[in-house]
Amino acid sequence: MRNVSRRGFLFGTGALAASVALDTATARVAKAAPTSRATRFGAIDAAMRTAVDTGAVAGVVAMAAGPAGTLYEGAFGTADAKTASPMASNTVFWLLSMTKAITATACMQLVEQGRLRLDQNASDILPELASPRVLDGFDPQGKPQLRSAKRPITVRHLLTHTSGYTYANWSAALTRYEQVTGLPDIASLRNAAFAAPLEFDPGDRWEYGISMDWVGKLIEQVSDQSLEVYFRENIFQPLGMSDSGFLLSSAQKRRVATLFNRQPDGRLVDAPFEMPQRPEFFMGGGGAFSTPRDYMRLLRALLAAGSLDGARILKPETVAMMMKNQIGDLRVHEMRTAHPEVSNSFDQFPGQPHTWGLSFDINERPGANGRSAGSVSWAGLLNCYFWLDPVKQVTGALFTQILPFYDARVVSLYGELERAIYRGLARARGA
Repeated sequence: MRNVSRRGFLFGTGALAASVALDTATARVAKAAPTSRATRFGAIDAAMRTAVDTGAVAGVVAMAAGPAGTLYEGAFGTADAKTASPMASNTVFWLLSMTKAITATACMQLVEQGRLRLDQNASDILPELASPRVLDGFDPQGKPQLRSAKRPITVRHLLTHTSGYTYANWSAALTRYEQVTGLPDIASLRNAAFAAPLEFDPGDRWEYGISMDWVGKLIEQVSDQSLEVYFRENIFQPLGMSDSGFLLSSAQKRRVATLFNRQPDGRLVDAPFEMPQRPEFFMGGGGAFSTPRDYMRLLRALLAAGSLDGARILKPETVAMMMKNQIGDLRVHEMRTAHPEVSNSFDQFPGQPHTWGLSFDINERPGANGRSAGSVSWAGLLNCYFWLDPVKQVTGALFTQILPFYDARVVSLYGELERAIYRGLARARGA
């Protein structure tokens, strides 16, 4: 067994416990009814403990919240493979694509202020987007064949992944292009990565890619601030997210969770990982870090229509728009891996229609684990996940640091968290 943290205490090897923070409203429910917190959410504790004990994860943090505050907060296993320090709600996680929700929030702040318009050409702000080129295959000698795009890229195209930009992780064509031309991957945080071609004409379809990294560039140009500064002043400080950013302090670096690679036999092997700390650009699509407790404050603000503890970061109508379909008749589809060592193929809602907002996956039917139709969600490459249900007014998240993405055992654990949260809420209402 591994070390497990409990809020404010440390338990040695062989002792397992959950970290739980009850808001006052939940506490009142617990006092008024025989349905205790342990009865309502004990299944989560058990699932997380089992996941650590069986090697599904080395460490994990699970959280959920409603309008009144935290419903569940649990930290299990170890955060650091070398020191065996326990996982905690203030452990630092690399968010990867969970950065996108922060970047979208920042962009929509500028839209509210009239400094950006969703349907304006992105090249109005970034001239380098004025003449996008589409990859049309390769000639017999392997040379890339490029043509001019049929229409300009708009801000909306970038926010909704309908711009034509893709990721090499799920694109054999872009992978080949990088190999032939020497184009660096976007994760290198080198500006040369933005020379990637489109794979289709803007607006023709949905395809996950580097669009939100371009949005980060838009924000910096319009605000005349780096993302590091803009996020801190306009999102992190107002929401009390003091453990979030792009550049790690020495103290934060000591709290970073270890990355693990899942082996073919199911074992987890630790590996070094750190986003470049001398980047050429701040990666709006995936470069930020945060802690579970910090990130939950962002999710709670979005759940509460843009406001938390007296700090408003977005107008209610803006948040509502972000959670509505913004791609019309287009549909989100399965992403087939081109790099299985980095990501499995994935589809959050296989066999079901789902769309995209600004910038969230939207399930059009009720989810299998309890979430309402019209809920929004997304994830990070290192197997972090969140959902936000505006109908039942609940949000939840699961944090690990494991590759490849969409690890079956972590996804299963995420499902157990979601089911237990909704069961617990149903019991509370019944009580």
